[in-house]
Amino acid sequence: MTQAPSSDSVLLDIVSIDLPETQPSQLPELSSTVYLSPPDTESLTLTPGQTSEIIIGLENLDTRPLNLTCELTGNFPLHWCQMEITQDPLLPGERRSLVLSFQVEDNFFENSQAIVLGENLRLNYLSRLNVYGAYPDTPERLLEFADFNLFVRSRSPYINFLPQIYREIDFVGRFLKIIETTFDPDVQILDTLWAYLDPLTAPESLLPFLAHWVGWPLEAHLTLEQQRRLIRHALEIYRWRGTKRGLRFYLHLATGLPLDQHLPEQQKHIAILENFTQGAIFGKSNLGEDTFLGGGKPFSFEIRLRGDPHLIDEKSVRTVIEAQKPAFCNYDLKIEPEVDRESGRLLPEP
Repeated sequence: MTQAPSSDSVLLDIVSIDLPETQPSQLPELSSTVYLSPPDTESLTLTPGQTSEIIIGLENLDTRPLNLTCELTGNFPLHWCQMEITQDPLLPGERRSLVLSFQVEDNFFENSQAIVLGENLRLNYLSRLNVYGAYPDTPERLLEFADFNLFVRSRSPYINFLPQIYREIDFVGRFLKIIETTFDPDVQILDTLWAYLDPLTAPESLLPFLAHWVGWPLEAHLTLEQQRRLIRHALEIYRWRGTKRGLRFYLHLATGLPLDQHLPEQQKHIAILENFTQGAIFGKSNLGEDTFLGGGKPFSFEIRLRGDPHLIDEKSVRTVIEAQKPAFCNYDLKIEPEVDRESGRLLPEP
């Protein structure tokens, strides 16, 4: 009859990679007869959304190969843990490491089902690793087991500002986490205050305030992105109002057409063609020589927009022009499809 392996056949030790930030209190004592290093029960801190690991060391003290299997039990959700162990026998004197990876859901504290009426949210859990072994020709039996604690905590950097004596108290760390959660939104706002004052990144609810700040009227027919660009460049539009540059820039923001600074005026997507003449001036004009009746349009200009006519709102464009042009000027507006500069053909609609 072949003798089955005994508890002296395997040596088990356990090491926590992530030590608790503070020393948890009010936990039941665990009795264990296994060989642990250090002697006290190991503890592991689980931070929601992050991976924590425990390393289990297994060593074969027998003179024969051992087939080992491990089982993890406890009062925690077992899907938190992932354990991988090779099926190869553990040779005499061989030492093998087993890694237990724990990961808690990101919304552990925010989950609506986490807190049950009349019950406290469980933060401390107990776990046990059972190690079973057998010779190739013997039945499997329990050889060793190790108990360890699992503490679900949210890390608070505020604990680093306290003296060491206070860092060892679990209640202080948890209390500081409440303070951090309360004030952290305000701290984040102060760190990114510039983004709240920039119309391109500010929340939509803050746009009316920013528009009023620069005296810019909000127009309902424009999209949100157009409104953001116009509010951001309101002062520049005011500065160049009544000029060719200001009108082109305003149309660029309102329609999204490029400025084409490097192209001749005739080839621009926003072309402004001036046709200013002095007209008939008494004492300076000779009828039939340099002046004739019904000819020309004094103080007039032409605006040509090249783009997709379906995406350009003519009513909005005329509103922009009326607001930017000099009061004594007249204008003509033409919205044309975009033409390929090389072939002269119309570009296909997007």
